[in-house]
Amino acid sequence: MSIICEVSRSLKLMLGQIQPCKHMGVTLTLQKHMQHHSVRSLSQAAAKTEPEVDDNEAVNKAFVNRNPRSLEQMAISMKDRGWATVWPSREFYHRLYFSRTQHHITAEIYPRDSTEPVITCSTREWAIKRELSSTRSVAACQAVGEVLAQRCVEAGITRMVFREIPWLFRSESVMTFWTALKKGGVTLSEPRRKYI
Repeated sequence: MSIICEVSRSLKLMLGQIQPCKHMGVTLTLQKHMQHHSVRSLSQAAAKTEPEVDDNEAVNKAFVNRNPRSLEQMAISMKDRGWATVWPSREFYHRLYFSRTQHHITAEIYPRDSTEPVITCSTREWAIKRELSSTRSVAACQAVGEVLAQRCVEAGITRMVFREIPWLFRSESVMTFWTALKKGGVTLSEPRRKYI
């Protein structure tokens, strides 16, 4: 029993957890060794090295962000508010305009700062028109929605505002168009603007 206590005591002494006692019976050589070399004195902090700076990784001080849509995608860019009485609201980055005439269906996406559409899709296009039996039916609305969703995803515009007059929005053709856009990967709402 005393041997086990002596070994545990010498181990604690070696690890530096207790002070050496003269009455313990520990050999003189172990005490001399512990005075000169303790485990704690042998452990040293690793030297901190400075990171190497490569000329290729240096950032130019006159850096200009050439992506005009980066602030828009982070929802930081300004949105025109317009007047409170104006309908539909002018607070958008991209707005989807859907129209049905007597003969054709047209969908256009307008940016906030231009009157020219960025992406259009219509049953006037021969590639869509030749696949349809009627250019004004519900199936035509679905086809226009699917093609427009594909073009939007390819162009990188996946979020836009779509505000239709409530009694027109409930029609079967508009609901079919809306569903085709959603299935194509387009979100018909924009994130709220972040104020930094």
